[in-house]
Amino acid sequence: MSKSRRSPLTINDLLRKKEAKEPIAMVTAYDYPTAKLAEAAGIDLLLVGDSLGMVVLGYESTLPVTLDDMVHHTKAVTRGAPNTFVISDLPFLTYHVSEEEALKAAGRLMQEGLAKAVKMEGGREILPQVKRCVAAGIPVMGHLGLTPQSVHLLGGYRVQGREPQRAEEIYRDAHALVEAGVFALVLECVPEELAAW
Repeated sequence: MSKSRRSPLTINDLLRKKEAKEPIAMVTAYDYPTAKLAEAAGIDLLLVGDSLGMVVLGYESTLPVTLDDMVHHTKAVTRGAPNTFVISDLPFLTYHVSEEEALKAAGRLMQEGLAKAVKMEGGREILPQVKRCVAAGIPVMGHLGLTPQSVHLLGGYRVQGREPQRAEEIYRDAHALVEAGVFALVLECVPEELAAW
């Protein structure tokens, strides 16, 4: 006897859960079987991360991951979890050049990959791209702190925001992204106090 499918989650559902202080479960998935298991377990959000470059494709960083790679893996995940909110990473340099390039890349992840949202790393420097995608109806998740696409600039994979000036930058970036329309924010490898702030 098969279990009935749950209704797909929406951003409004996620906001309601947040307001009600209900836990929101999110995991990373790169393929059909993992996505299928995650959906069966009741996971709310699945991220198709460009970390697949290191975890699945054997690269030393996320930088070599292409938009075609992301579309391919996002399609597999959305087939495995059709009723889960799937977010796909925009890979390195697919959204930094211009608003138009960002919109085209995000559009491919939505149309071809069937993602329900995209994720962009960065702060105030990517606000025009975030606003353009949101205006086009593409939900955007922000990502601050340790941003793997900037690993060489950050000096490696380490905690970000320990210094007061850097903490203030992350704080300002977070508020600017919210004003630009992101529906959620990943804070990776930042001190707990900064995340709470």
